[in-house]
Amino acid sequence: MFHFQQPEWLWLLALLPLIWVLRGRSGAVAAIEYSNIGVARQIARSTRSRAGRWLWLLPVIAGALMAVGLARPQWVHGRTEVSTNGIDIMLGLDVSGSMQALDFKLGGERVNRIDVVKSVVAKFIDERPDDRIGLISFAGAPYLVSPLTLDHDWLRQNLDRVSIGTGDDGTAIGSAIAASVNRLRDSQAKSKVLILLTDGMNNAGRLSPLAAAEAAKALGVKIYTIAVGVRGEAPIPVKDEAGNSRLVMAKVDVDEKTLQAVSALTGGAFYRATDTDSLKNIYEQINRLEKTTQVAQHYEHHQDLYGWALFPALAFLALGFGLDHTRFRRLP
Repeated sequence: MFHFQQPEWLWLLALLPLIWVLRGRSGAVAAIEYSNIGVARQIARSTRSRAGRWLWLLPVIAGALMAVGLARPQWVHGRTEVSTNGIDIMLGLDVSGSMQALDFKLGGERVNRIDVVKSVVAKFIDERPDDRIGLISFAGAPYLVSPLTLDHDWLRQNLDRVSIGTGDDGTAIGSAIAASVNRLRDSQAKSKVLILLTDGMNNAGRLSPLAAAEAAKALGVKIYTIAVGVRGEAPIPVKDEAGNSRLVMAKVDVDEKTLQAVSALTGGAFYRATDTDSLKNIYEQINRLEKTTQVAQHYEHHQDLYGWALFPALAFLALGFGLDHTRFRRLP
């Protein structure tokens, strides 16, 4: 980047046109008087005489260059180094059959829970470019969708493939916590986080949620728990023996007490999402709470360029002085 360190000196350039104006209004005192200007006109036609008429421009050019030099032109070489202290985040998504409940809306249309969750989680991933993020889905057992990675495009592709009905049905919350914590166990990040989303109660797996939370606490993993879905009953699509799909109102229930205990034990927080907007707000809150630390260091090297203006200015002055006293010397 080029700039002037002391640009106020450039105002001197505005005075230079005055030299042209003043020179045109008054000429020098005549050294020789002629009765007939024909002789003087003949002399003025010579090449040397015509060149001498522009001799006064040399100190003007020198003055302009001096003004530029005094303004201290500089070429600035700069660079910024940003060191990032990222956070390792595991996302746990419930893909049990109850996640098919059609109690959410997206774009004005009624959709199932898992589609809304995937859209919100995708946005959360996009807003954490400096963090390693992994993904585990779980129903009757946990399944690794993606290990911790900075390749968020690849992570998004795997998130899109998450669907309901892969594996045994059920809700193994304790096993999902344990599997996620195991992925964070060897992490060197200063902050390790698990965001667990479910719409049910722990009814599968051999490990209880609280026992898994104890292990998370011992390894320094903070757990945010999200209970998703309406309270009471929700419309869930089911298929009859003929393969026809129909909606039935089924009772849905979330073990909020256990989820609250899990988050409190590890220093996290519990949230309840009953619609699309509240789910978006929850992930936005977590995004603000778990900030990635960035330290920026800016380096600048200033290269002074005044010599490129001052040295030619001195050269023009010397040239003008030399020509004025030699080749274009005036008669006294």
